[in-house]
This record gives sequence, C-alpha cells and structure tokens, in this order.
Amino acid sequence: MQPFVDLGVSPPCESFLTEQDLDGGEAFYPLDVKICDGCWLAQLGEFVPPERIFGEYAYFSSFSKAWLEHAARYCSAMRERFALGRDSFVLEVASNDGYLLRNFVASAVPCLGVEPAANVAKAAIEAGVPTEVAFFGRAYAETLAASGRRADLIAGNNVLAQAPDLNDFVAGLAIALKDEGALTLEFPHLLKLMAENQFDTIYHEHFSYFSLTTVAKIFAAHGLRVFDVEELWTHGGSLRVFGCRLGAAHRESPRVGALLRKEEEAGLTRISTYASFNRQVVETKWSLLDLLIGLKRKGKRIVGYGAPGKGNTLLNYCGVRADILDFTVDRNPYKHGRYLPGTRIPIYAPERLDAARPDYVLILPWNLREEIVGQLAHIRGWGGRFIVPIPTPAIVE
Repeated sequence: MQPFVDLGVSPPCESFLTEQDLDGGEAFYPLDVKICDGCWLAQLGEFVPPERIFGEYAYFSSFSKAWLEHAARYCSAMRERFALGRDSFVLEVASNDGYLLRNFVASAVPCLGVEPAANVAKAAIEAGVPTEVAFFGRAYAETLAASGRRADLIAGNNVLAQAPDLNDFVAGLAIALKDEGALTLEFPHLLKLMAENQFDTIYHEHFSYFSLTTVAKIFAAHGLRVFDVEELWTHGGSLRVFGCRLGAAHRESPRVGALLRKEEEAGLTRISTYASFNRQVVETKWSLLDLLIGLKRKGKRIVGYGAPGKGNTLLNYCGVRADILDFTVDRNPYKHGRYLPGTRIPIYAPERLDAARPDYVLILPWNLREEIVGQLAHIRGWGGRFIVPIPTPAIVE
C-alpha cells in the first residue's frame, strides 16, 4: 500500500448534529487513502463500522431532479436493451428511497430493492417500491437464490465504493445473477477524480475508489467479466460498468478495451501518478481559503447551498466554519434544523437563502452546479453570485 491522498481527520460525513448534540463531542477519523500497487485499488481504512454509517442515513436520492431523470433514462434503456418485462426480475442493491425502482414498478417489471438504512427504505416502501432492509453480500444473495429470485438485471448505483468487504459484495452479485443476466454498477471514476481534482468525494462511507482496470480484476476473481462500459456525467464523472458471468453470451463492446488503454496511458498503472495528487489537493485548499477570506475581509456575506457528504469533506479539510460560511440550505427536510458534522454550520430550508440575500453562495454539491444555478438564478436580482470549489475555486460569472 502506497500513499495517495491524506485529508487529515474528519467526522463521518452524514452524522448531522441536533441542537442537543452541540454540547457534546464528536469522533473524528482519518481520511487517508492508500493505493495498492498490485491491483490499483485506492482504499480508505475501515475506521467507522458500516452499521454506524448506514443504519440511519441522511441521503435521499429523490431530492435531485437531475438524478431522478438520470434514473428514469437508465430504466427505459435497460428495459429495451435486455427485453425486461412481466416475467423478468430486477434487483437493486442500495436502493435508497426507491428513486430508480419506481420506474420499473410503473412499467410492471417485478423488482426488489435492498437497502441497509431503515429510515430510507421506509420512504421507498411508502412509495410502493418492494424493499428489504439488509446489507447485501454473499449470505443475503444465497437466500435470494435459494428462494428462486435470481435476477435478470442487478443495478447498483454508487454502492460499490460503500462495500467494506468488496469480495463478499461482488461474490453476492455473482450468486444473485441469472446465468444470462446482466449487472450494472455506477461509481465515480478514479481517473476523473484525479484529473478534475475531486478530492472532496473521499469520505468514510466510501471505502474504495475505482478505475475500470481494478473493477475488471475484482470481477474476474468472482467468475464475472466486464462486457460494456459507459462514461457518465454523474458525480463529476462516473462509469457505468456492465457485467455478466464468464460463460454468458453478452458480447464485449470495444469501449471496454478503449477505456482500459486510456487508463493505462493516463498512468493509472504507475505509482508515480498517484504520488503527485496530494500536492494538487493542498493547493486547492489554499486557493479556496484565499478566495473566501478575501471576500469576508471585504464585508461580504457567504452562505452555502447543499449539505452533501462531499461538502462536509471539503469544509472540514479546509477548516471552513460558521465564521466564514454563515449557514447552508438544503432541500432535504431531514437536515433542516441540524448542523454539519465537524464544522457545526447550521442547515436551513432553501427559503432562508432568500431572506438572507447573501452576496455569495458556495455550491457544495458542485456536480449539480447547472441544476442549482438554474434554481437560484433569481439571486442575481440582488447582486448575488455563485462560488464553485472544484476543480478550481472560482466565482461563477
């Protein structure tokens, strides 16, 4: 294991505080990612038990219009590509609040969501999406297979990074998949993370960070193979990897070999490539602080938009607290009246932003920049402007 990037220490990014919590302490854990020079998997130590992170979860996928549209397009494309219908079975692991599977429910395609966070699964069930509360892995997959519920399609969006035991998780995918079935996994692309300086996507619930090169190795170890890959806009640049059993008839797309070559040419199989990334991260921290402190010295009022996990990594690493960022707003009612972990910046409903009329709004979920700028275009009426922190801190003109 070789050094990759060290973001100091931070509390779990979804451990939002209540008013009563402010009188107590918080546990901070290392955010120190290492790279394996054998399989090129970037790994964060399991400092926080998964049950603590995912037992009750504050992230609800349905609060992003762009993400809902992305999920709807996916379901339509998969129904057509794999001829899914009333006799098919779709399984989604880490199905959150049913944001994706509700499209299959509406199309009368039998489906099941597996979600470890009971509070989020409850929202899915109330929306009419069949959901079971469980951590997915080999043992759970064996119960599915034993009950005759192997899947024609398995979907897993932004869950591979959250599996502390990768081998157990991927073994479960292989067990739960029909012989000619297909699985798709979406995850932020390590190549994009490095090329576009997306270090704030590192947090404790993300145990691993992936290239296609590494995923192909993991699949092969469990009797699976990659037969297609798509590059997506989501989360600042993600991959959608298509997998199947080794003996399945799915033909391999030329996109697989092309992306593997692209990763090699970019240096993802050379340790020197990773060694230089930490210096880039430190420079970004200094640049953001220079910008924010300079504006505060001029008497400008700055607030945040959003309370995502990536925002908490960014603010804790940079040491930005309420003396710089007065508050942040978020569309998720679960977070209203709470405080960001570590920085203890208060979170309000979006209406608070209009009442405060700040000079600048720091967009913390920068991957949704276009959606947010569109939603908040009216702040220009009082002279308000936007700041994006990634890839380079800048005021949006």
